[in-house]
Amino acid sequence: MKRKTKLIHGGISTDPATGAVSFPIYQVSTYKQEGVGGHKGYEYSRTGNPTRFALEELIKDLEGGEAGFAFGSGMAAMTAVMMLFNSGDHVILTDDVYGGSFRVMTKVLNRLGIDSTFVDTSNLEAIISAIKPNTKAIHLETPTNPLLKITDIEQVAKLAKEHGLLTIVDNTFSTPYWQNPIELGADIVLHSATKYLGGHSDVVAGLAVVNSKKLAEDLHFVQNSTGGVLGPQDSWLLIRGIKTLGIRMEETEKNTAAIVDFLQGHPAVKKVYYPGLETHPNHSIAKKQVRGFGGMVSFDVGSAENADNLLSKIHYFTLAESLGAVESLISVPARMTHASIPIERRAELGITDGLVRISVGLEDVEDLIDDLKQALE
Repeated sequence: MKRKTKLIHGGISTDPATGAVSFPIYQVSTYKQEGVGGHKGYEYSRTGNPTRFALEELIKDLEGGEAGFAFGSGMAAMTAVMMLFNSGDHVILTDDVYGGSFRVMTKVLNRLGIDSTFVDTSNLEAIISAIKPNTKAIHLETPTNPLLKITDIEQVAKLAKEHGLLTIVDNTFSTPYWQNPIELGADIVLHSATKYLGGHSDVVAGLAVVNSKKLAEDLHFVQNSTGGVLGPQDSWLLIRGIKTLGIRMEETEKNTAAIVDFLQGHPAVKKVYYPGLETHPNHSIAKKQVRGFGGMVSFDVGSAENADNLLSKIHYFTLAESLGAVESLISVPARMTHASIPIERRAELGITDGLVRISVGLEDVEDLIDDLKQALE
């Protein structure tokens, strides 16, 4: 199947019991058994629910993995994956990582004895230097949030295998429509499905896909044991959102290219971060491993005052802490999505007070450019 066809016909696209072309919402907690252990594949909805399973099969097919898992949020999915490790284990993560990922590693999982080191994973030598005897995995964000750095997944996965490590890739920004990390050697793929996969700002969810039966067994054990599962209503909303992912990503790509061109030529903009630019330091890697550069753009307007002035005048970009929806969103990472990262760390990474991040939506691109133009001026 081609990619757009798979979005609609992948997984379990129709209900085998009724033929319904929209898979039903099985709003149920438990299931009748004909005898002890004599069920029809489902016994309790924490362990398995038909609607959630249809979603899990769909994301499995889209990412080309062995099994998929649906959780109550992207952070729940990441936490469950980290629970595959033991106290005393060490994980290497991308330095320019989502603030919530930094927080859970340094404020929660560290208390359980899981150690972490944050490095620039676009630099292979930096990863090699960070590997310890107790290192178990390398966790990548690519593109990163919010500076949109690119890591060579294939290269890191090869390095990880040489050292007996797992490669975990957060694929939220690119989605399986533009990038498939398992094909590049990754072992586990994560999504904050709240973003592009849902696409309509109406569901909070997380997804994980693994590339082996062993990882599938282990992650299902964690999912069932800890119980952070996605409910059937939200699973259904996510299936519905994924069906239009292809046309949404393609239209977003067109809008973003025009906006990036505008921002580059505006004197109030000091710097533009976008992997589709030939001047981006990792542009050649991005071209090699993605089919599209996505709808996330960051740009620096020089100061917090300038950023606030921009926000006070904007009309079509909604100030909000999310991304990947049909409506265009805008945020100031230093004070919003990445506020949990210490100020010294933000300064070291380049997440300045004047850095603005936009998630380009599906509005008419001329309206979006005019909106940015009047706000910047």
